[in-house]
This record gives sequence, structure tokens and C-alpha cells, in this order.
Amino acid sequence: MTCDNLVTYNASVRNDDPVFKALADPTRRFLLDLLFKRDGRTLSELEGELEMTRFGVMKHLRVLEAARLVVTRRSGRTKLHYLNVVPIQVMHDRWIDKYAERWASGLTGLKQDLEKTMEKVFEIYIKTTPERLWQAIVDPELRRKYHFGVEVRSDWKNGSHYEGVPVQLGTKIFEGENVEVDPPRRLVQTYRALWNEAVKGEEASRVTWEIERVGDSCRLTVIHDRLRDGARSELYGGWPMVLSGLKTLLETGQLLTTPASLQFLGENPDV
Repeated sequence: MTCDNLVTYNASVRNDDPVFKALADPTRRFLLDLLFKRDGRTLSELEGELEMTRFGVMKHLRVLEAARLVVTRRSGRTKLHYLNVVPIQVMHDRWIDKYAERWASGLTGLKQDLEKTMEKVFEIYIKTTPERLWQAIVDPELRRKYHFGVEVRSDWKNGSHYEGVPVQLGTKIFEGENVEVDPPRRLVQTYRALWNEAVKGEEASRVTWEIERVGDSCRLTVIHDRLRDGARSELYGGWPMVLSGLKTLLETGQLLTTPASLQFLGENPDV
């Protein structure tokens, strides 16, 4: 207890209040559950699920967008809303994982197995430059530090081939074509998973990386689309952890110590 009316806060403390505030309301959690069940909904579709005015639904969506838990994209003249689970993953890494057992991430994966979608959108803000962020995406040595130990190898030219190879396995587990290479702004790739027989049976999908400078930071949006309706969630379920690991690496120089991030790296990876 202190009699001082002024409270000093550590400048390094991160402000997670927008996410906690957004998740505190049951209506907003219900909206997230709706998008979890089926992504890419219009305002009218969401409004139809609630006994609430259109204006009320819009207010809740604005809070979720401010917390980056919902992102929007336009399809023609229609505005679609997508669940962005990256802030929840970041919160998990910051507040939950260090106190939880090592199998906590497996429970998240179990929930994701229930999801079906044609398109997934992930968004995160990283305090770095577009050039440094681009380098972290295309440099094999940097990529393996946050992408489950996988080096992504390519000459990064339009129409060229790329492949993802875990350094400890030596055989590719995904591959595709670089459809559009526009450094340091945009990378569009086809994506075919090869790590087990089940995913080999899935059709090739598409992954788009979009980098936009925002002040002293970058907004990174990853769009994984052209997925078969009902495609296996292991095809896209790892993106939140990948992006959280990328943010941690570029902002702190450290690696995440969550179980999946150490799957191929081992217990004491070198940064």
C-alpha cells in the first residue's frame, strides 16, 4: 500500500487492455464464436443471429476490430468479417502458456479441428521495417527460427518454385509456386502440404503475405484461401503461432518456447 497518489508504470509493460476488454463481453464472445464456426460473414448475417439492433452489432464489431480480433475485407461491394485469432495466440503466449502444462497448445489444436472454412485471414502488428520483415519471411535461416524449424528455400522470383524443409528431417513438408513477388510489400504463393498422407490428398491452396507500414511498425496480413470447404485444419491452424513467433523474433530477438515452436528446433535452439 502506498500513500502516493501517482502510480509509476514500467514503460516496457505491454497494453493488452483492448483484447481483454473485447473478450470480457458475452455478446462479443458470441460474435467471435459465430465467425469461428463460419468465417467471412456480412454484417446482416451477424445481425440475424442476435436479438439486437444493427447499430448495436456494429458497435460490438468496432470494439472487436479495435482489438484486431476481427478484420474486414471487401469482396466486390460486400464487406466481410473474419476472425483474427493472432491476438488470442499472443495473449496465450504471454499470460497462459508459461503457467500451463506443455500440452496446452494441443487443446487449442483440438478446437481448431472442428472448424471449416474457405478462407482464413490473420493480421498482426510488428515493430519493424518492411524490409526487415520481408527478409524474415524469405531468409531460410530466419524463417526456421519461428516456423517450426522449417527453412523455406527459393530464389524468390515470379513463377519460381519454393519448398519448406525442416532442418532436422531434410525432406520437404510443403511446396508451391511464387505467383507474385513484390518486395517488400506482397508475396503470393500456391501452397501444397506434404507432411502426411492425409494432407497430400488436399488440393493446393494459396497464401498471400501483405506488408503495410504503419508509423514505426508494420501491419502483416496473411490470407490463406482457396481451401476446400471442410479442409483439414492442420493446413492453416498453425499460422497464429507462426506469426506470434515472427513478432517475438523481430521485436525481442528471442524464440517462443511453446511446444509446437520447438517441435523441430529442439529444447535449446540458437537464435
